[in-house]
Amino acid sequence: MAKYPLILMTLLGINSSIRAQEDKFQWLEEVDGKRALEFVNAQNKATFEKLSKLKDYQSIYDKTLEISNSSDRIAYPSIYGKYVYNFWKDQRHERGIWRRCTLIDYNNGKMNWETLLDIDALSQKDSVKWVYKGANGLYPSYNRFLIELSNGGGDAVYIKEFDVNTKQFVEGGFQIDEAKGEAGYIDENTLIVSTDFGKGSMTTSGYPNQVKIWKRGTSLKEAQLIYEGKKTDVGSWGGILRTDGKSYVFISRAPSMFTAQKLLWIDNKIVTLDIPDDCSVKGILKGQLIIQLKSDWVVNGQTYANGALLSINFDKLSKGLKEVQLIVQPDEFSSISDVSTTKNQLLVNMLTNVTSKLFIYSFIEGKWADRQVKAPDFGTISLISAHEFSDQYFFQYENFITPSTLYAADAGANTFTAIKSLPSYFDASKYEVKQFKARSKDGTMIPYFIVAAKNMKNDGLNPTLIVAYGGFEVSYQPFYASKYGNTWLDKGGVFVLANIRGGGEFGPKWHQDGIKEKRQNVFDDLFAVSEDLITKKITSPKHLGIMGGSNGGLLVGVAFTQRPDLYNAVVCQVPLLDMQRYNKLLAGASWMGEYGNPDIPEEWAYIQKYSPYQNLKAGMKYPEVFFTTSTRDDRVHPGHARKMVAKMNDMGYKTYYYENTEGGHAGSSTNEQSAKSTALMISYLLMKLK
Repeated sequence: MAKYPLILMTLLGINSSIRAQEDKFQWLEEVDGKRALEFVNAQNKATFEKLSKLKDYQSIYDKTLEISNSSDRIAYPSIYGKYVYNFWKDQRHERGIWRRCTLIDYNNGKMNWETLLDIDALSQKDSVKWVYKGANGLYPSYNRFLIELSNGGGDAVYIKEFDVNTKQFVEGGFQIDEAKGEAGYIDENTLIVSTDFGKGSMTTSGYPNQVKIWKRGTSLKEAQLIYEGKKTDVGSWGGILRTDGKSYVFISRAPSMFTAQKLLWIDNKIVTLDIPDDCSVKGILKGQLIIQLKSDWVVNGQTYANGALLSINFDKLSKGLKEVQLIVQPDEFSSISDVSTTKNQLLVNMLTNVTSKLFIYSFIEGKWADRQVKAPDFGTISLISAHEFSDQYFFQYENFITPSTLYAADAGANTFTAIKSLPSYFDASKYEVKQFKARSKDGTMIPYFIVAAKNMKNDGLNPTLIVAYGGFEVSYQPFYASKYGNTWLDKGGVFVLANIRGGGEFGPKWHQDGIKEKRQNVFDDLFAVSEDLITKKITSPKHLGIMGGSNGGLLVGVAFTQRPDLYNAVVCQVPLLDMQRYNKLLAGASWMGEYGNPDIPEEWAYIQKYSPYQNLKAGMKYPEVFFTTSTRDDRVHPGHARKMVAKMNDMGYKTYYYENTEGGHAGSSTNEQSAKSTALMISYLLMKLK
């Protein structure tokens, strides 16, 4: 406060009374503090005792757990060499097993799985609640992997070298202590590492600030420093780019969430690639670096528009020259949702009006030519895994009422075959999907999907749930509603997915129109969809609920504080809520490119207008909100949800609260924990909205 005198804050339009408020619940930010955990336990007990006794709770829990543990689920493939790897949880493997089978057997449906690592057994042996977070293999043999394990499900991981032939961690092998870092093989005896190397090696966001090369047989302290960013950056990371048998050490230094310098380590020196800091690198193929633009770029007198997918001759770029080609330019109703490469082909997954179309691009005689994959229409296509030694890849198709199907495909021949489909977990013949658009406050048309019974009456009485996110250029697309089908649709509910601004459904501008000082657009979009549902008499405020997690938790937190008249139920999951202190908690500083910096008066001026924690008022008719979080969430601090509940309760408002002791930002570590959370939330929604 001393930095900005009261008169200056007044001139800037800052509400000094909000900023000056004492936060008497800040003690709840002590994650494992005795008093804080006593508060959590008391809230958990009261919520569970109430909601678990509702008539639908047990059936929802049982059905959700049955689906989660079902042997009919798709075993999603990750291709490494001649094997397919898969991580699997079920009733017998609560924390999961990491396993593999040959690619040939997988393609033929003969999935003779070989268990490599049993996380339940490892947890029991180490007396640690391990959560598997991924594996990074040694190219090209893939006989060794760097396994990432989290204690309780947080983002911080331990990294240990594992031999898949002996099925053992390598004695005396590479091992890195817990940190929000990563590592990859340069060769069998060399890693590129970004982690916590000690004092000064992490940013204010809690991510690595240094990139080092580590040789086998030496200590991590002896690793060679090849790059160091700034402490105020989001972070710096290293990796490997491979093309035509060549490998390049690649470094990404991110000053903010949406910008990153792209660098190479060549001949023991750093080479900066002259490409936009806000573009994203999608891969490298046939000597062409593939990038996607987030803003217009003028090269050699030609302007390439934001959203475009480009290729650049990589060898020339590394020497400071730019030879650029346009691969595809999405129109105003389209965006690129995913890009992947096989040995010879480029796969581009496009969104048009929030449904997918898949294309194959071939680089022939220095030019790009495209072919469309004749996959099913009017749903979501997801690229699952691609083979770097052939043109085989896997993709999935699904929509709200069509079970997910996994396809094995050949990008060279442009053919595909169904490998596995989910069973129908609910009777989809009773339901239909429609897409509408609502007019937001500034006139922008906001699309949304409705899944409802074919015989639904437009009488304003239908219990309706809106799910939305609206941030970080994340697109919310149709998905097979296996759990919602049984627990919500079959109980008379209507499900709505809103494609509000802040996401990436219509390219970079759709996102940029919802950040920082434009954030209110995101909230107005949600209100527009809500009001459109009410106008159409699909529902009414008494029967309308909203659900969102993380940034979506902020969204619904703002929604019920700004427009409590619209909603009778709110599920606020792992949320940001205290936007005055968010940048001081865990990874919060990394999101200032999205929200702004509350320590700068000009930026706090717009943040304070919507920050839910600061905008709570006494005497309002707020809905009885259900907040959820995880003690081990090391991305979005559990203090956000804890403090909001404490403040609301102190004002006399009734709330529901459940904090899982593990699970990280995902909220749950096991299928049982996930089923419990789902049963609590859906039971709450049915209680409030039916």
